[in-house]
Amino acid sequence: MTIPISEQIEIIKRGCSELLLEDELEQKLAQNRPLRIKAGFDPTAPDLHLGHTVLLNKMRHLQDLGHHALFLIGDFTGMIGDPSGKNTTRPPLSREQVAENAKSYQDQVFRILKPEQTEVVFNSAWMDKLNAADLIKLAATHTVARMLERDDFGKRYRSNKPIAIHEFLYPLIQGYDSVALHADIELGGTDQKFNLLMGRELQKHFGQASQCVITMPLLEGLDGVNKMSKSAGNYIGITENPGNMFGKLMSISDELMWRYIELLSFEPLRVVREWQQDVGNGRNPRDIKVLFAQEIVTRFHSRQDAEAALADFESRFRRGGIPDDLPEKILQAGKEGLPIAQLLKQTGLTASTTEALRMIEQGGVKLNGEKVSDKTFRLPCGQMVIVQVGKRKFARVRISEEK
Repeated sequence: MTIPISEQIEIIKRGCSELLLEDELEQKLAQNRPLRIKAGFDPTAPDLHLGHTVLLNKMRHLQDLGHHALFLIGDFTGMIGDPSGKNTTRPPLSREQVAENAKSYQDQVFRILKPEQTEVVFNSAWMDKLNAADLIKLAATHTVARMLERDDFGKRYRSNKPIAIHEFLYPLIQGYDSVALHADIELGGTDQKFNLLMGRELQKHFGQASQCVITMPLLEGLDGVNKMSKSAGNYIGITENPGNMFGKLMSISDELMWRYIELLSFEPLRVVREWQQDVGNGRNPRDIKVLFAQEIVTRFHSRQDAEAALADFESRFRRGGIPDDLPEKILQAGKEGLPIAQLLKQTGLTASTTEALRMIEQGGVKLNGEKVSDKTFRLPCGQMVIVQVGKRKFARVRISEEK
């Protein structure tokens, strides 16, 4: 049965920051053909985390509607280095680094996307064929003033920080990728809007119908503040073992849970609305968090792994006497993290750091159900843990980095 265009639009807009332009997308959907959905990934990191999957999930939503995904690995642009959101030039990658990282992307992407509706493409396939004259013609389509409208370029220019000439080529080449692929829709993060719109302009320049643009928000990490990233230590990797993945998802705040469900869950919108209504009527949000955590673990591992992770979680926490309504405390620390003794003192679980060290020596301190024996241990920023001292003292603690 054909899904009405209005319902398709609702599914497509779920969780997105912006859709440009909705009326154009309606016209494309009315053509009743598989649309070509492009999302580019520069292979600058070999392992995906849940923050990366926000775009992939949207591609999967579009695949479920019958459309064709173009998973673009920017092996050519990866050697340029996109400075989006940065105030400095990113170092370019070597061909060897790009090849190694690209393979990892391919190995992982089909945990989300449907292989039969996905085409993995490399932009070197067409960019390597362009000669110097072609690149000059491409560069001639835009002015320096237009490039400086991009926020990060503008900030660097105004603060007298260097901008290399080759960096101006990045948005042009990303836009040209849309020309080469005849993209109908391009997906990207909110920090990519300038580059995504460049694709629309270049397609028009080359006589093509302009792609629609869907920007997706940048997913907050476990700290609920900063963008999920490995460097911040607030991430959930999609290859993490089931127990770690389940435990981290259970550690997020009740408020952040809805954000994660909106961007990461494949449950129908009607089911999510029912969950929200149930919680509003008094249901414990932890019940919903369990369902969501099981869904994510099942997606990246198996249903059996999800059931085992839940059983392990319950044996370590719920049966250990941890209250369901445990309040959350937010502590601040420097980049090096918060010493365990300070954490215990600041949460009031011990009266002093001396008592904290003594409790650690006696084996009476646990983090997420695991006994702490290292008195020098520091809890990294971006982490949220359940801390236990003795049999009856508990605290849910989130560590945020000092500003």
